[in-house]
Amino acid sequence: MSRLVDLRNREKPLPRRWLAVALATAAVVIFTLGLVVQRALRSEPSALQPQGPAVSGARDFLPACTVGDARTRFRSYEDWDRTLLDTRLRLPATYEPSDLISTRKAGFETATPIRRLLIEDLAALRAAAEAAGNPVDVTWGYRSFRTQRWVFEYWSKRKGRDATLRTAARPGHSEHQLGTAVDFKSEGALNVDAGWRYEPAGVWMRENAWRFGFVESYPLGKESVTCYAHEPWHYRYFGRKLAAEIQASGLTTREYLWREANG
Repeated sequence: MSRLVDLRNREKPLPRRWLAVALATAAVVIFTLGLVVQRALRSEPSALQPQGPAVSGARDFLPACTVGDARTRFRSYEDWDRTLLDTRLRLPATYEPSDLISTRKAGFETATPIRRLLIEDLAALRAAAEAAGNPVDVTWGYRSFRTQRWVFEYWSKRKGRDATLRTAARPGHSEHQLGTAVDFKSEGALNVDAGWRYEPAGVWMRENAWRFGFVESYPLGKESVTCYAHEPWHYRYFGRKLAAEIQASGLTTREYLWREANG
């Protein structure tokens, strides 16, 4: 009997004050753990947030020079000064400005199509270069999708596709299709090459073309940024105001257009 009573005594419930103490202790522990977790999250954001360009913002992120065929964002004829073309972004095959006229309207001996909107500044550039003793002529203006395909295939057969990708745009990816890109050379020269950068006319163009609205698209030493080899003869027209802004920024045209579109 005494053994049974002893067992019953042991099974009596705990006093209420003990339960209150236990519950209070558990609450303190849970609260403390919550604070620890919050502090850990604040002090270690990299564990939860993506790193790299997505954090720094699209404005500071320039895509790599991968080969693709995505349509460029700004591709109407009115977007001529902000259309971005590179190895990834392209124009539609049907893109063909309706206001094309001959470069002879600007006083050049060579006839090649360009958009009417740049003829006045192109004529002013030609006159200024001649007055400075460094007369220039043109070799290419507008090139259609079909013509650019022929150019790319021609060089691919001669040099191989991989080498050509570094020196020629695939159809749809060429700034010449805009009708606002012009390839220059010295007046009287049969053609032009990379050495033109050091010739008097090439030097004059690099230092002064922007004053007339033209910006060199593929400058020396920027191949990893522009996606193409250096072309000292290739200039794209942006108008005098925007060309001056690009020149002052120190950026390539690809960098500038990307940041303006994604800033």
